[in-house]
Amino acid sequence: MTLAVPSTVRWSHLHLSRLPSGEVAFDWAPIEALCAANGLDVEVFRAQHEDNVAGLLTAWYRAHRANGGDADPVMDALIVEAWADVN
Repeated sequence: MTLAVPSTVRWSHLHLSRLPSGEVAFDWAPIEALCAANGLDVEVFRAQHEDNVAGLLTAWYRAHRANGGDADPVMDALIVEAWADVN
């Protein structure tokens, strides 16, 4: 997936975190802005299978890091967990 990230949207705007229950929490506003900029229906990510939003976040994070963005310990941990699940 290739994303056009609006100049007003930063990875840090997600406020990605883990809740005490282990669930992932984030702010939807940056995802809504990404969807609008790329002609995507946000409901594909909000109302459908969680793999959709996970794929979007992974693609965005990959681009963020490739462009010199800071590491996000929460996202890095999620990637390690996902990798461990498939191996």
